[in-house]
Amino acid sequence: MKSDSQEPRQAGPVDPAMLRRVCGHFVTGVTVITSGSGDEAAGVTVNSFTSVSLDPPLVLICLHNDSRLRPVVESAGAYVVNFLSAAQEPLARTFAAKATASLRNVSHSPSVTGTPVLDDALGFLSCRVVSTFAFGDHTIFVGEVVDMGQPERPEQPLVFFRGALSALQAVT
Repeated sequence: MKSDSQEPRQAGPVDPAMLRRVCGHFVTGVTVITSGSGDEAAGVTVNSFTSVSLDPPLVLICLHNDSRLRPVVESAGAYVVNFLSAAQEPLARTFAAKATASLRNVSHSPSVTGTPVLDDALGFLSCRVVSTFAFGDHTIFVGEVVDMGQPERPEQPLVFFRGALSALQAVT
């Protein structure tokens, strides 16, 4: 932010660490993206998700080019966005670990696309990939929502703020 006493800043290279810190001030929900089926089914924790359009119903996710889930989504042509509740923080941490992607020990069921829906998710969107874009170090997958659901019980969402996971009411 610029005050009257500050000199104008010069445009220059952006420090990735500083960009990460600044973006950390934007509160985001936490999701586990799942894709694949059978032994190929996998998941990864992301907060790079957004709604694109209501008509047609489109959402997008961003996966790092080195993400273990990127080739699974490309092969399956579908993914599920599983919104996590505050009680699912351990699950978010499990799928955020570099070596963990398997759904073998996680309760789930298939969506209409065959991709896994986490049984205790706060809500889910099952999507068919309609467009893929490679930008920088990420791949953007735009998906058409073909199925969705939410529980009947209200729960606090899990959020990500300043590099930490927490329940919504705990954010300050």
